[in-house]
Amino acid sequence: MMPRGDGTGPMGQGPVGGGNAGRGGRSGRMGGGMAAGPGGVCICLKCGEKVSHQVGAPCTAMSSPKCGAKMVRG
Repeated sequence: MMPRGDGTGPMGQGPVGGGNAGRGGRSGRMGGGMAAGPGGVCICLKCGEKVSHQVGAPCTAMSSPKCGAKMVRG
């Protein structure tokens, strides 16, 4: 029951069900935990060439300097 009718639980102490109900405990942007961080390497799945990952540039936007194929984060 919502005594104040404002969507909060008993005595106006937050939403019914509690703080992060239904959120799965994730944090961060887009559900959290998906970004690999600033370091690491980009790898070509075709030829195996490895290149240092550049901050701000996704590996999928890079081409292998050896064969020209798209790279992935490794």
